[in-house]
Amino acid sequence: MQTNKNSGRKGPEGRPRRKRIAVSNRKESDQDRPRREGGYSKPRHEGRYGKPRHKDDSDRPRSRGTAPRKRSAPQPKQPKIQGEIRLNRFIANSGLCSRREADVFIETGLVSVNGKTETRLGVKVTASDDVRVNGRRIKPEVKAYLIMNKPKGFVTTMKDKHAEKTVMDLIAGQCEQRVYPVGRLDKNTMGVLLFTNDGELAEKLTHPSYDKKKIYQVKLDKNLKKEDMDKLVRGVELEDGFMQVDMISYLNNDKKEVGVEIHSGKNRIVHRLFDSLDYKVKKLDRVYFAGLTKKGLERGQWRFLTPEEVSRLKTGFYQ
Repeated sequence: MQTNKNSGRKGPEGRPRRKRIAVSNRKESDQDRPRREGGYSKPRHEGRYGKPRHKDDSDRPRSRGTAPRKRSAPQPKQPKIQGEIRLNRFIANSGLCSRREADVFIETGLVSVNGKTETRLGVKVTASDDVRVNGRRIKPEVKAYLIMNKPKGFVTTMKDKHAEKTVMDLIAGQCEQRVYPVGRLDKNTMGVLLFTNDGELAEKLTHPSYDKKKIYQVKLDKNLKKEDMDKLVRGVELEDGFMQVDMISYLNNDKKEVGVEIHSGKNRIVHRLFDSLDYKVKKLDRVYFAGLTKKGLERGQWRFLTPEEVSRLKTGFYQ
């Protein structure tokens, strides 16, 4: 456990530094922790965590009665099939069946490529080839990976006749692929939410054995006591077992607002941790998940992941 306090020191601009208390059950030093991912305090030059300061006219003072300019979301680029892929994968990517089932279709002569029956399992095809299964032409669904800064009031589900708004409404008509949310954020929880049609990756990211950190900004109904911060780091007993946070710290000298780093992905784990100590979560914002942040995305905006981000997701080369 460590406690950090700054008193009487001044920053580079001559202003007194804010006090900060951080409690951690991790033993590594600050030098070992990536600087871009570890801190919880909001940057002094930014208005909100992850919201960059723009230098365009939208930040200039406006006269009363002038509506702010609405910034559009970053223009998404649709992913495309690159080069040749195996025939069974081409069929499976269409959503028709699994690769093993595609192998059966091929071996039994139900598959044709450019008008000729194909029974070889190892043959490769391209997106321009005419591939048919039992006479029906199929087109593979390209794998797509999206990140959204989820706003409050949207349900994380594909369809819900009882919900007024779902996260799917925010991407409707803008993505050619039929993607679905990875994991779940409560209706009033905000922040990083992934979407994909890659079932294998989605299962990996939501499996209980997935041991990667998540960072949340939490606003409570009352000041969080220092002794309760210590309890959360040491661990508390919940109805489904022992649980603890990796690190917790106050934000901006407000003891009702804290940053929480945790590895567990159990259902409503942040709410339940604070409930166990008689605190109520009034606002919850996930600012880091699967090596990604919401930087550059305003509430409700989304974008496709870059090839580098997708590669990092698949390899797990992040904390």
